[in-house]
Amino acid sequence: QVQLVESGGGLVQPGGSLRLSCAASGFTLDYYAIGWFRQAPGKEREGVSCISGSDGNTYYADSVKGRFTISRDNAKNTVYLQMNSLKPEDTAVYYCATSQSLRPKLELLDEYDYWGQGTQVTVSS
Repeated sequence: QVQLVESGGGLVQPGGSLRLSCAASGFTLDYYAIGWFRQAPGKEREGVSCISGSDGNTYYADSVKGRFTISRDNAKNTVYLQMNSLKPEDTAVYYCATSQSLRPKLELLDEYDYWGQGTQVTVSS
């Protein structure tokens, strides 16, 4: 019954923007830290951004700082990833996942309990 569903991916030109959504069902996202991860073909899955459930603190990978913004809408039980100034190297399948940590860490993928199926983001001209 616990489910995370990502949406909002697609094809965008370099410099463009997308907003990814992570909608939760079967539980309330308010009480969880949420991380966004991405995986490009042939590469390891890497952390992009996360937001804590305790204090709402946000964290970003160096590669996306200043371009991506993570946020949550508790009324909609949804976490968002606003992606601006997209680059071809941002191309990947993007996943959201839950963590029970008070201080979520992007480096520790095993910390995350539930994962969505991902949404494809392609940045290309």
